[in-house]
Amino acid sequence: MYRPAGAMKDYPMKMNILRITVWASAALAFIAGPALAADDPAELQHVRETVSSMFSGIEADDVFASEIDGWYTIRKGAIIAYISGDGRYLLQGDLIDLESSTNLSEESRNDARVKMLSSVPDEELIIFTPETTRHTVSVFTDIDCTFCRRLHSQIDEYMDEGIEIRYFLYPRNGPSSESWVKAQHVWCSNDRNEALTLAKLDEGFDFSDCDSSIVSSHYAIGQDVGLRGTPAIVLEDGTLFSGYLPAKQLSEAIASTLD
Repeated sequence: MYRPAGAMKDYPMKMNILRITVWASAALAFIAGPALAADDPAELQHVRETVSSMFSGIEADDVFASEIDGWYTIRKGAIIAYISGDGRYLLQGDLIDLESSTNLSEESRNDARVKMLSSVPDEELIIFTPETTRHTVSVFTDIDCTFCRRLHSQIDEYMDEGIEIRYFLYPRNGPSSESWVKAQHVWCSNDRNEALTLAKLDEGFDFSDCDSSIVSSHYAIGQDVGLRGTPAIVLEDGTLFSGYLPAKQLSEAIASTLD
């Protein structure tokens, strides 16, 4: 089962502990329908100061008005939470517009993913491009994970579907893992596409010393995107699939976002 990821698990422990449920007030707000929060600069400033004092890494611009009057959105990358105007309550969960059956939180996550991933230039990625490109997806891959290898073993099928694969190197076990070192070696090879293929087959390839900090950059982006595992596939509209999808199913998933 594939589902979008959105928990704020990659930020300070406090963010995970403060799961204060305010279902009554939230439900009333949802039933009333979304309305842009009142423009109260003093209240917004208070909320921003509260958030910055409690959670490291969150800037003032990461806190802004939400669709619910009296509540503000905290968005760091694709990680979403909501905080009350008095700075007392923090709500983690999806904000649903019942009238339109729209997941407003997921729309916000998707927008954030599009902005993050589109800002990464092609030369900082490993890209497999078909003769005719119909769609482009970003894939966070770990060299050693089983389903990452299965996906890459079928790269020709994705090419036949006209799907360009923009690979981000995401060694899921972190900087101390063997997969991290392999990712660095792939990046420092003369032919990164071939090296990635060989690495996933446990075959050797030539590489030299180089600046491999790009792996750290990809890893950080993956955390901001809200990954829960690898492979992780992000579509052009920001929709996230946590898991492997065969080429035909991926084409269908892309088509469903265009309807």
